[in-house]
Amino acid sequence: FPVVVFEGLDATGKTTVTQSVKDTLNGVLLRSPPACISQWRTIFDDEPAPVKRAFYAAGNYILASEIAKASTQAPVIIDRYWHSTAAYTIATEINGQVQDLPPAHDEVYQWPEDLLKPDLVL
Repeated sequence: FPVVVFEGLDATGKTTVTQSVKDTLNGVLLRSPPACISQWRTIFDDEPAPVKRAFYAAGNYILASEIAKASTQAPVIIDRYWHSTAAYTIATEINGQVQDLPPAHDEVYQWPEDLLKPDLVL
Protein backbone atom coordinates (compact mmCIF):
# COMPACT_ATOMS: atom_id res chain seq x y z
CA PHE A 1 0.00 0.00 0.00
CA PRO A 2 1.17 3.60 -0.48
CA VAL A 3 3.16 5.50 2.14
CA VAL A 4 2.38 9.23 2.30
CA VAL A 5 4.25 11.72 4.49
CA PHE A 6 2.95 15.13 5.53
CA GLU A 7 5.60 17.65 6.56
CA GLY A 8 5.29 21.17 7.89
CA LEU A 9 5.91 23.55 10.72
CA ASP A 10 4.30 23.13 14.13
CA ALA A 11 0.65 24.16 14.38
CA THR A 12 0.03 24.26 10.62
CA GLY A 13 -2.68 21.59 10.52
CA LYS A 14 -0.68 18.41 9.93
CA THR A 15 -2.53 16.51 12.64
CA THR A 16 -5.93 17.51 11.25
CA VAL A 17 -4.96 16.70 7.66
CA THR A 18 -3.26 13.39 8.44
CA GLN A 19 -6.24 12.22 10.49
CA SER A 20 -8.64 13.16 7.68
CA VAL A 21 -6.54 11.43 5.01
CA LYS A 22 -6.19 8.34 7.20
CA ASP A 23 -9.97 8.20 7.65
CA THR A 24 -10.65 8.78 3.93
CA LEU A 25 -8.20 6.07 2.83
CA ASN A 26 -9.03 3.72 5.72
CA GLY A 27 -5.32 3.78 6.44
CA VAL A 28 -2.89 3.68 9.32
CA LEU A 29 -1.60 6.91 10.88
CA LEU A 30 1.95 6.99 12.24
CA ARG A 31 3.84 9.90 13.76
CA SER A 32 7.45 10.88 14.22
CA PRO A 33 8.84 10.28 16.72
CA PRO A 34 7.03 6.94 16.93
CA ALA A 35 4.75 6.20 19.87
CA CYS A 36 7.22 3.76 21.47
CA ILE A 37 9.71 6.58 22.16
CA SER A 38 7.59 9.74 22.01
CA GLN A 39 7.29 9.92 25.80
CA TRP A 40 11.00 10.85 25.90
CA ARG A 41 10.67 13.67 23.38
CA THR A 42 10.54 16.44 25.99
CA ILE A 43 13.68 15.07 27.65
CA PHE A 44 15.66 14.95 24.40
CA ASP A 45 14.35 18.31 23.20
CA ASP A 46 16.23 19.88 26.12
CA GLU A 47 19.52 18.19 25.19
CA PRO A 48 22.30 19.68 23.02
CA ALA A 49 21.63 19.63 19.26
CA PRO A 50 23.73 16.50 18.45
CA VAL A 51 21.92 14.44 21.10
CA LYS A 52 18.55 15.76 20.02
CA ARG A 53 19.33 14.94 16.37
CA ALA A 54 20.38 11.40 17.34
CA PHE A 55 17.04 10.86 19.12
CA TYR A 56 15.04 11.93 16.07
CA ALA A 57 17.27 9.96 13.68
CA ALA A 58 16.73 6.82 15.78
CA GLY A 59 13.01 7.58 15.70
CA ASN A 60 13.09 7.63 11.88
CA TYR A 61 14.55 4.12 11.77
CA ILE A 62 12.08 2.78 14.33
CA LEU A 63 9.29 4.44 12.34
CA ALA A 64 10.59 2.88 9.10
CA SER A 65 10.17 -0.55 10.66
CA GLU A 66 6.61 0.31 11.69
CA ILE A 67 5.88 1.67 8.19
CA ALA A 68 7.16 -1.49 6.51
CA LYS A 69 4.90 -3.64 8.66
CA ALA A 70 1.79 -1.43 8.42
CA SER A 71 2.10 -0.89 4.65
CA THR A 72 1.46 -4.58 4.02
CA GLN A 73 -2.09 -4.12 5.33
CA ALA A 74 -3.26 -0.56 4.53
CA PRO A 75 -2.18 2.84 3.21
CA VAL A 76 0.20 4.51 5.67
CA ILE A 77 -0.09 8.21 6.47
CA ILE A 78 2.82 9.75 8.38
CA ASP A 79 2.92 12.96 10.38
CA ARG A 80 6.58 14.00 9.82
CA TYR A 81 9.53 11.80 8.90
CA TRP A 82 13.14 12.16 7.73
CA HIS A 83 12.57 15.56 6.10
CA SER A 84 11.91 17.23 9.46
CA THR A 85 15.04 15.69 10.93
CA ALA A 86 17.12 16.82 7.95
CA ALA A 87 15.71 20.36 8.10
CA TYR A 88 16.47 20.59 11.83
CA THR A 89 20.00 19.27 11.28
CA ILE A 90 20.70 21.82 8.57
CA ALA A 91 19.20 24.68 10.59
CA THR A 92 21.21 23.90 13.71
CA GLU A 93 24.45 23.41 11.79
CA ILE A 94 24.26 26.76 10.00
CA ASN A 95 23.03 28.76 12.99
CA GLY A 96 20.34 30.37 10.84
CA GLN A 97 22.73 31.96 8.36
CA VAL A 98 21.56 31.31 4.78
CA GLN A 99 25.05 31.87 3.41
CA ASP A 100 26.23 28.94 5.57
CA LEU A 101 23.92 26.40 3.88
CA PRO A 102 25.70 23.31 2.57
CA PRO A 103 26.13 23.28 -1.23
CA ALA A 104 23.23 21.92 -3.30
CA HIS A 105 24.72 18.44 -3.77
CA ASP A 106 25.86 17.95 -0.17
CA GLU A 107 25.08 14.54 1.35
CA VAL A 108 22.93 16.16 4.03
CA TYR A 109 20.22 16.58 1.38
CA GLN A 110 20.43 12.95 0.22
CA TRP A 111 17.99 10.35 1.46
CA PRO A 112 19.79 7.75 3.64
CA GLU A 113 20.23 4.61 1.56
CA ASP A 114 19.18 2.34 4.42
CA LEU A 115 15.97 4.21 5.31
CA LEU A 116 12.58 3.22 3.87
CA LYS A 117 11.38 5.83 1.35
CA PRO A 118 7.79 7.06 1.19
CA ASP A 119 5.81 7.07 -2.05
CA LEU A 120 4.73 10.69 -1.65
CA VAL A 121 5.75 13.64 0.50
CA LEU A 122 3.52 16.70 0.92
